[in-house]
Amino acid sequence: MNFLSHYYFDRYNTNSYEVLGSILPDLLKNADKSSNIFPEKDQDKFKQPHEIAILKGWKKHLDVDKLFHNASFFLEHQHQLKLKIKETLKDTPIKPFFAGHIAIELILDHLLLKHQKIDAAKLYFHLNAVSKNHITDFLNLNNAPEQEKFFKFFELFKKEQYLKSYIDVANISYALKRIFMRVWPNPLHPEQENKLTQVLIDYIFDIEEKFIIIFDEIERQLLDD
Repeated sequence: MNFLSHYYFDRYNTNSYEVLGSILPDLLKNADKSSNIFPEKDQDKFKQPHEIAILKGWKKHLDVDKLFHNASFFLEHQHQLKLKIKETLKDTPIKPFFAGHIAIELILDHLLLKHQKIDAAKLYFHLNAVSKNHITDFLNLNNAPEQEKFFKFFELFKKEQYLKSYIDVANISYALKRIFMRVWPNPLHPEQENKLTQVLIDYIFDIEEKFIIIFDEIERQLLDD
């Protein structure tokens, strides 16, 4: 879900296909949650430069995910957010652990924008620069199903550019609610939504001066690898 956090590690990359690859796993999951392809398991079939570039970005996504979700900063603040959100989610079907996990991801995306660590417009520039035919080549090599569904989502994703809106905390809360609604229909009433927004605002204030720690740590680990 954390598209902008993934893009942070490719913010200076000029290869649009690698940038696409770095968020493609999440794009596919957002388009169809049942989507499961594993290009990293059969790498020899990718021959063309655009295929190899997308694969490189894809593998980087997997590396970043592993480092991100095992980082002490992420684990600590995921847990703390879970505890702070727990009371607000009382009498709802939403799992506090799930809420804490998604909330810290969205908060970190918000803080990257707020502190101008990334330019979301550049991410969309890269996504608009890639060829649909080249993406289709990559997906076909992986026998990816529901491609029409994916491209419909992808075109809307590029058109709406909603990641830019994450600079506003209210939109982070709204995005969190929309993610909940993919699993549970109408799980929150307005009062709970307002309380959740306030929890996020308070937590952002608490970590604002130190959030970059996790990105610096992962960047060092990627360089070491």
